[in-house]
This record gives sequence, C-alpha cells and structure tokens, in this order.
Amino acid sequence: MASCPLLTQSGRGQGQPDHFQGASLTRYDARSELGGKQMRRREFITLLGGVASWPLGARAQQHDAPRRIGVLMGFVEHDREADAAAFVEGLAALNWKEGNNLRIDWRWGDSDPTLMERCAAELVALSPDLLLAGSSSLATDVLRRRTEKIPIVFANVTEPVGQGFVASLGHPGANVTGFSNYDPVMVNKWLGMLTQLTPPVANVGALYNPATTPYAPLLLHAIDESAPSLSVAVRAATVKDDADIELEIAALAREERSGLLVLPDIFNNAHRDTIIALAARYRLPAVYPFRFWAAAGGLMSYGIEISDTFRRSTVYVDRILKGAVPADLPVQTPINFKAVINLRTAKAIGFTIPPTLLVAADEVLE
Repeated sequence: MASCPLLTQSGRGQGQPDHFQGASLTRYDARSELGGKQMRRREFITLLGGVASWPLGARAQQHDAPRRIGVLMGFVEHDREADAAAFVEGLAALNWKEGNNLRIDWRWGDSDPTLMERCAAELVALSPDLLLAGSSSLATDVLRRRTEKIPIVFANVTEPVGQGFVASLGHPGANVTGFSNYDPVMVNKWLGMLTQLTPPVANVGALYNPATTPYAPLLLHAIDESAPSLSVAVRAATVKDDADIELEIAALAREERSGLLVLPDIFNNAHRDTIIALAARYRLPAVYPFRFWAAAGGLMSYGIEISDTFRRSTVYVDRILKGAVPADLPVQTPINFKAVINLRTAKAIGFTIPPTLLVAADEVLE
C-alpha cells in the first residue's frame, strides 16, 4: 500500500517563484448567497479587524511553541502548478516562518481519492492547530469528515455551499471556511469563447472524472442553463484514464462544429499533457479553467490564478492561528479572472480567433 507523499524543502517545488508580493484579501461578495444582503465595506473591514482587536493571549500564542499546520494537496507531488511555495511565502510575509514559529506537515493526494483518504487520516492524527485543503474539493471533504474540532481552511474549492462544506458564504458555520475558485460568470465565459471562434462551436463535451469531481453536477446544471442562450448543446464527457480521454476527444472530433470544455478537476490537471496533446491531434478547439493550460499549449483558458488563492488563504490561516473562529470568517469568492488565448495553437488546429475575442483577452500567446 502506497504511503502519502511528503513534501521537502519547505514546500518549494520546482519552478516556484522566489518572491512574494504580499497577501491580500478581497471583500466578500454576497451575490452568490440566495437571499443574502450585500455586506458593507465597513462591516467587512470590522469583521477582518486587526491584531489589536484580538485577545492578548491569542496574540501572544505565536511567540510560544511553534504552531503546526497540516496541508493536504490534491495535486500530484512536484507538479509546479501546485505552487506550494506561494502558501509558504505568504505565511512568511505574515511572520509565520518554518523552523521558527511554524511547522508544516505536507501530504499529496496525487488526484487519487483512496490516497487522499489515507493522507487525511495521517494529518488529523498529528493533531495540528489548523488544516489546509489545497486545490481539491476531495481534500476538503476527507478532512472535514475526520474532524469537527480542528479548523480547516480550503483553497481553490468549487461550489462550497452546494457541496455542503459550509452553511453559507457569509456564515460558514462549524470548523470550515476558505476560498472558492469558481463564480457562475465563468460558465458563460467558457461557452462564449468557444462560440466566438471561426468556425463557431455548436456541440460541446464537458470533460471530467466523476470520482474526482463530486461537484460536476452543480457545474453541469449551470452549463445547461447557459447553453440555450448561446445556441450550443452540451453533454457530459466522463473519463477515468488516458484511454477514456482519447475515446471522448475522438468521438467529439467526429461531430460537426464540436469543441471541448475541460472542467476544473484535479484529475484533469494531472492529465493535462494528454488532454492538450489529443485536442491538438484531433484539431479540436478547447477551453480550459486555468492559465497554465494555455501556457502548456491549450487553445484558450479563463479562470483565476491558483497561486493567488493560496496567497490569500494565508490571511485566514494567520487569523485562525491568532484566535479567530472559522465560523466567523466568510468564504471568499474570486473576483480576478484572466482570459488567455494561444494563437500558435489556433493556427495549428485551423481556427481563427476573431478580433473581438483577442481584444477581450488579458493575455495572448503568439
């Protein structure tokens, strides 16, 4: 039985940035919460507060024995896009430094649900002061099912309310809070980018692995609601290995005016080289959820920067280590998105990017 991979060298993977510009925390947007009222800026600033508002004992804790954090990452170990260094550097900017007043225990789920279960059990058994669930809804789920006492901060989770991780965005409840990587506006953007190509896409396959994407029904529902207004038909393209990926992409390529929508999924991230290569071989236009897909040769991407969410999560880690309660810290939704287009790939597969789409892009790779 395989053991859980541990990360060495202070969480730094290959190709990680060496400088952290500073942690920031955006204002909570209550639009995603049904019946919720807009939280006023002053109220939110008061909620976040400053060190001066915390009890003296809580403020003094970080100067005593080193605090301990357990981190469960959904990515494959050594995947440079996991950006574990962003988390370490963000904490250091808040004066939490490994080997000084902090210890971090790392585990890597390698996009494997069974391995993630074992890793979660190991971390909870260590009785850390806080747990971070990184880049995976599965990581959040397996951790919260094992402890109702240890605070859990999630980073890059899709639909945390719909999955039952929190009671609401504004009032998470229990011991879990964190940062979402999804906003409903992303669905329209994904489909819209495909329909603006020349020739435009009319039939879309949404690629994901059901075992690693428990929130897929929530996304597919949102996609189905958006599809008619864009005159596209969308079907689920479920996969479990490389062979399935080729079968689905080959089948899509045989359909007229077809395209691929790759859902945010740790399995898809781990198999991105295969997906990008097959989309190119079958000359299938595709849109992806994160920039690193387009940088690796994918046609288009729209989404957040994973590293940014890791950095932002350190603010909540800092708050909780100093005495804050997760139930009182609202879930943060993303507001910064980036559209990236790879013109080299467009030319290679025979599609034209219209000027309107190019102008709207935040980055064009030529």
